[in-house]
Amino acid sequence: MTGIDPTSTDPTSTDPTSIGATGTGATGTGADLLARFAGRRLRLGTRRSALALAQSGTVAATLRARVGCAVELVPIVTAGDRSSGEISQIGGTGVFVSALRDALLSGEIDLAVHSLKDLPTATPPGLVLAAVPPRADPRDVLVAPSGRRLAELRAGARIATGSPRRAAQLRALGLGLEVVTIRGNVDTRLKKAIDGEVDAVVLAHAGLARLDRLDAVTEILEPTVMLPAPGQGALAIECTGGAGLVVAGPARALVPAGPGSGPAVGQTGGETWSDGGQPVDTGLAELLRFVLDDASSSVAVRAERAFLAGIEAGCTAPVGALAELLPELAEGAAAEAGGAPPAGRLCLRAVVAAPDGSDVLRRDVTGSAVDPEALGQRLADDMLSAGAHSLMGTR
Repeated sequence: MTGIDPTSTDPTSTDPTSIGATGTGATGTGADLLARFAGRRLRLGTRRSALALAQSGTVAATLRARVGCAVELVPIVTAGDRSSGEISQIGGTGVFVSALRDALLSGEIDLAVHSLKDLPTATPPGLVLAAVPPRADPRDVLVAPSGRRLAELRAGARIATGSPRRAAQLRALGLGLEVVTIRGNVDTRLKKAIDGEVDAVVLAHAGLARLDRLDAVTEILEPTVMLPAPGQGALAIECTGGAGLVVAGPARALVPAGPGSGPAVGQTGGETWSDGGQPVDTGLAELLRFVLDDASSSVAVRAERAFLAGIEAGCTAPVGALAELLPELAEGAAAEAGGAPPAGRLCLRAVVAAPDGSDVLRRDVTGSAVDPEALGQRLADDMLSAGAHSLMGTR
């Protein structure tokens, strides 16, 4: 495979192995929040995959180091983990998060770590998206054991992905590639390429980085070739919370909880505290924001998620979106703002494609970063006017 430095071409990417934070607590200073939670025990819910455990382990380590609290990882099996079928056939949006959310609402865990791209845009009552840590490189990558880059693959080459978004964009390139569906964890997908079952696989750069597997990368796919999924490369930290909290992410499009809203609480594993854990009040959301949230990352993913919600597409739709702070704003903006969402200009790009790649709609918009949700909705309205629903086959 071609050796590359996967970090050299993206000056905005953040080291995924470290989590820094800026922010303030609405009910007190940062010092007050840290003192309030020092020595407490928190149960952190996570999926069981190696990638999920690596992501959650980094969050847990940051909380232990900065807060001085004990953090227990509680693995939970989700509906998406129990089935090898295509995501769209086993429930679509939310299959990787519903069991974690149920565990939060039932009090089995105190916080949950999700891959933000898997998180539905609607947040159930009683839960809050408390923090978005610094985002890792959001781009996709090609892994081809032959060492051939995407444009060098022969016509008819089998390229595997489990994402309708990636599949549609690959087909739209007109390279004559055979796109095949694949499920499984990162190692399973890499093995299929290494064993010759497929010629190449497309994966997320962030996932490989968090698993220390960037040596497998043949080519980083630029957003002009393959636009990432909304929220790709970012983590979402969710917990319970009351109304009125100032937290990361849009507080809109709420859906009722109850029967039929998702699979039953998943199976849990690992040790649990004999007393069931200590009660955690709504101050936890503010603590998580103070310790873990990154203002620039939060602003970007809020715009992307608002766009996704605006076009009424789920996280399995052939839709891509990427928001980026303009260069004059990106450097030091959060620090200058004292941890508040940075003001300035935000560029949001999006793509909606027909599943077979026969037609692709691309648009972009630039506007104020003060209200990223408004920017996302603006772009969604533009795409809908241009026929996005027809392309996705939803109307």
